[in-house]
Amino acid sequence: MVLSVDIWRLLAGVAVFMIGMRFIEQSLQRLAGRPFKLFLKKQTAHKLRAVLGGAAVTALLQSSSVVNLMILAFVGAGVISMQNALAVMLGANLGTTMSSWLIVFLGFRINVDIIALPITAIAGITMVLSAADSRLANWSRFFAGIGFLFIGLGMMKSGMEVMMKIIDLQSYNYLPVIVFFAAGLLITTLIQSSSATVALTLSALFMNAVSFYQATAIVLGSEIGTALKLPIASIKGSAVKKRTAAGNLLFNSTTAIVVFLFLQPVNYFITDILSVTDKLIGLVLFQSLVNIFSILLFFPILNRLGRFLEKQFRQEAADTLFIHKIIPEETDLALDALRRETKNFFQCVIDFCLNSFGQAATMAPREFQFKTPNEKYRYIKYLYGQMHEYYINIQKNAGEKTLVEKLERLIAAVRNGMYAAKSVQDARPDIEQLRNSSNDVKYNFYRQTAKNSNWFYQNLVPLLDETTTTGQVSVITQLYRSVSGHYNATLRELYQESITQKVSETEITTMLNFNR
Repeated sequence: MVLSVDIWRLLAGVAVFMIGMRFIEQSLQRLAGRPFKLFLKKQTAHKLRAVLGGAAVTALLQSSSVVNLMILAFVGAGVISMQNALAVMLGANLGTTMSSWLIVFLGFRINVDIIALPITAIAGITMVLSAADSRLANWSRFFAGIGFLFIGLGMMKSGMEVMMKIIDLQSYNYLPVIVFFAAGLLITTLIQSSSATVALTLSALFMNAVSFYQATAIVLGSEIGTALKLPIASIKGSAVKKRTAAGNLLFNSTTAIVVFLFLQPVNYFITDILSVTDKLIGLVLFQSLVNIFSILLFFPILNRLGRFLEKQFRQEAADTLFIHKIIPEETDLALDALRRETKNFFQCVIDFCLNSFGQAATMAPREFQFKTPNEKYRYIKYLYGQMHEYYINIQKNAGEKTLVEKLERLIAAVRNGMYAAKSVQDARPDIEQLRNSSNDVKYNFYRQTAKNSNWFYQNLVPLLDETTTTGQVSVITQLYRSVSGHYNATLRELYQESITQKVSETEITTMLNFNR
């Protein structure tokens, strides 16, 4: 029973440490998100500056994953080149070691409870009492994160200390070092935080649960484990995102394997040649040297590596269903492809809107139906951008007036569809609030809105499948009048005295805006 308690104390320490990391990441992103992004964009003009910029931003944000995910977004939007993005990632890997240095010099040198507990108490209470997303709340979250960081580290140390008295972890020293390398990779892959893995390893090294040689192998494995998040995040992304994620994985895995092959000489270099007697400092120095070696290894070949990755990942045709098959110069065929893509676009919009009201739809492509609402909205935005670009390219080659008019009508319809999707996306928090409300007025209002929306889309869908436009104008006119009628009827109902007495003025305002 005692053993199980100490195992849970150790695991709870890891969890509290990770919560602290998450608090720090979130608060700094909200407090200085735009300045960090502008700084990164400015620093990517040259590869050397990109490396230094990536290291500096990551040292402040304390998370290479956050910076790397930010870089993926930049690359996907075409803001920076892939080669420079890879340079930022090289720097980010080095910058993340700053947290390890802080842990060594603060977490193992002083009684952290003297500082961590007051900081956590004051920051936590202030965060709860502050207005959500205010600067005070975000600063409180930041300092609470620091407190959690060291409280979690303390729990890891105490849990490891008691476990050492019960279990002789040194009895496993006979295992080959590859086992410890694999353990570092597995742990970091599961918890997706190399900082937490390093902190856990430092605790084990501090208690002599593992040797310095084994600890360096664990840290090497964590370098690969932390790089696996980007390929996962880019699975459904564009080809350029996949190239960048693959590049970062290539950096970390190649560096880790090369250093692992020479792990004993590297250990000798740190302990004997550099004469580092403090094992904890030696381990963090090892982590820093590994990432410096990675920069020296890959920086000279970034351009070649970029060209290599471009050959491995081509833009996938599945991003669109039709317009990728026809070049815009073939104006008549391109117009037909855009028309069919427009139908696909509206099927996705309708699916998204119905799904936001908790209703199933089956008209969209099968892979789209399995996406989450946020993923669906992001895809709709992406598809809209692709179609708009295709429309512009057709327009450059369109000479006939009738063709131009058809193009304008199609893109106008697509634009309205995008507005509709955005309106529903913006209203989703209100939908969730109304759906879960214990107030009968609010809940019945949600049910009626959902019913009206379902009726509207069920009548709209057949229009997309018709091959002729005969009679469509009258049907659309009838739909428009019905929507206007529902809107006005709901408006009158919300202004009734019997309703206003059951909900507050703020809730009435929310319902009026939602009805709109």
